[in-house]
Amino acid sequence: MEISQLRHFLAVGDEGDFSRAANAAHVSRATIEASVAALEAERDEKLVVVDESGVALTAAGIEFRREARARVAKAPAPVPKAGGKAKASKGKGRAPVVKGEPKPFKKRQGR
Repeated sequence: MEISQLRHFLAVGDEGDFSRAANAAHVSRATIEASVAALEAERDEKLVVVDESGVALTAAGIEFRREARARVAKAPAPVPKAGGKAKASKGKGRAPVVKGEPKPFKKRQGR
C-alpha cells in the first residue's frame, strides 16, 4: 500500500467522482482507478461503489478513510517534480567548426 494510492483514494472520497479526483490529484483518471482497484485487491473488500450519480464510499471505505487520512498525515509531503519549459537551441543553424577542416559556409540557394 503506497502513500500515492492512499492520496488517490482520499481524492475519490472527497470529490465523489473519478474525473474530478484525477484533476485534483493532477494525474489521469486511469491512474486513479488503478490505485483504487489495487487498494481494493490488497484489502480484499470493496471500498467504492460506482453508480449513475457518481462514486460513493462503502461502509468499509468510510472506515478505511480514517486510517488512510492518518497514514497520509504521518507521511512526508510529496516532492514536486522538476520541470519547466524546454528552451530552443540558440545555434546559428550551421554545422560546427571542426578543427583542421575549412570553416563551413552557407549553402547557396539552388534555382
